[in-house]
Amino acid sequence: MKFKAGIVGGAGYTAGELIRILLHHEFVELGGIVSSSNTGNPVHQVHDDLVGETDLTFASELAGDEDVVFLCLGHGNSKAWLHKNTLPETTHVIDLSNDFRLTADAKFAGREFIYGLPELNRSRILQAQSIANPGCFATAIQLALLPLAAAGKLTEDIHVSAITGSTGAGQGLSETVHFSWRTNNVSIYKPFTHQHLGEIGESLAQLQPQLDSEIHFIPYRGNFSRGIFASVYTPSDLTQDEARELYRNFYADAPFTTVSDKEIHLKQVVNTNKCLLHVQKQGKQLLITSVIDNLVKGASGQAVQNMNLLFGLPETTGLNLKSAIF
Repeated sequence: MKFKAGIVGGAGYTAGELIRILLHHEFVELGGIVSSSNTGNPVHQVHDDLVGETDLTFASELAGDEDVVFLCLGHGNSKAWLHKNTLPETTHVIDLSNDFRLTADAKFAGREFIYGLPELNRSRILQAQSIANPGCFATAIQLALLPLAAAGKLTEDIHVSAITGSTGAGQGLSETVHFSWRTNNVSIYKPFTHQHLGEIGESLAQLQPQLDSEIHFIPYRGNFSRGIFASVYTPSDLTQDEARELYRNFYADAPFTTVSDKEIHLKQVVNTNKCLLHVQKQGKQLLITSVIDNLVKGASGQAVQNMNLLFGLPETTGLNLKSAIF
């Protein structure tokens, strides 16, 4: 039996990835794909990787009979949309913005949004009505740290250096997304103040309530289109073997998160819903490397993973995607 999915904010990068995945999902029928700037236009005119894949057109509003609605709107706009548009109580909502990720923002318009990191909150997601999909940097960094927090091993400050592709900035034009600026270039932005730090802190405290470690996060803009490569390190009394065993045990039932014996690189995960982790010890420092695709595991793929859990499907359904390593 199929269920119907709708998308609001259908012209952006995350919506394009979502459409691509859902078109090939055996249990999904796509309903309304709403775009105020493209109403009436064929979807493949905006997302031209879908030429020959679909004849759907952008709508001005949802069909109204969707079982699940994905909000692919800019930060702050999901609250505004839900304030103006009433959905049936039975309709699941999966929001890809940061509007509902923090505990203080989780209840809105009669809904409670569960933080949708399956490796952390699978049991709560299974019972949820609405989901706040995690941020892309937050996903990569949390997956690098959750096993340590669960074991009460985050006792020192945490340092994070992570680089993301240009799609992480969205489709809006700005100086730092122009090809002539971005190519052959690298830069930092929002050092120590990135908006994803809030959700990271809440998740770690959920597993290690007495956590008082500082997270020092330097985000970088990369000169590539997609992917996140994060280096996370903190002093630890664990040996390398103990740490690797801790991580493998923690993620034993996580189908998309894998601990690699070998050092990892970005091409292994681009275009997939995977997170690869590599753990090594250098002196007193435990270094965890984490790589994801910011648009898939960091956004639309994880949203589909959450949808699968909401509807009682294997969470890998429709997400057996292959990276393009060459």
